[in-house]
Amino acid sequence: MEALVLDLVNPAAREQGLAELSKRRESFPELAPYLWHSFGTVASLLQEILAVYPYLSPPTLTAHASNRVCNALALLQCVASHPETRGLFLAAHVPLFLYPFLNTTSKTRPFEYLRLTSLGVIGALVKVDDTEVINFLLTTEIIPLCLRTMEMGSELSKTVATFIVQKILLDDVGLSYVCATAERFFAQFQDVTFTACLKDDEQTRAWLTQLLMNMGIDLSVIKTVVEPGLT
Repeated sequence: MEALVLDLVNPAAREQGLAELSKRRESFPELAPYLWHSFGTVASLLQEILAVYPYLSPPTLTAHASNRVCNALALLQCVASHPETRGLFLAAHVPLFLYPFLNTTSKTRPFEYLRLTSLGVIGALVKVDDTEVINFLLTTEIIPLCLRTMEMGSELSKTVATFIVQKILLDDVGLSYVCATAERFFAQFQDVTFTACLKDDEQTRAWLTQLLMNMGIDLSVIKTVVEPGLT
């Protein structure tokens, strides 16, 4: 493992090191602390992320480049998951480097793979109930980015984005944040994000209809959400 980690700080050997460590990361339970505390390793991973920024707009990211940066993201997911390095990961604001990947709109496979892997890093952060994580995420644009993914991502990306929002809402701090202003609260109910979930749930659809009426929202604008014949 030590040799592979050393490969990450060597530009000539980095690609192979990324691929091998990403493939074998589950075999090393203490890989995260080793990555974080090894000289230059995290900086090398961030270099991999920054290197693909120019290919996000216009969208020219290749499958090879996407796969390489996703290997780097997989290692960062290890760091985000580990209790010893999670706080350090947040304190360094590393998740912010991933947000440009979540702000893309291309539906091609390289971009979708990049989006899904980035969401996996955030998902690893929220998987363990930790208010510190929620507090950090709420200072960022993660909720709008997840809502965008829930609208236009693949099924897998939508699932992970929904999981992240759900974990935020299940935390008292996250729920208070969403309900703090009318605009934030209403934005979860005025689009068709939950249409599929409500298709066969007549009672919940009735409650939503009543809620929207109480909010003074024109139901004709969002008929697909509240009508029984959803498609």
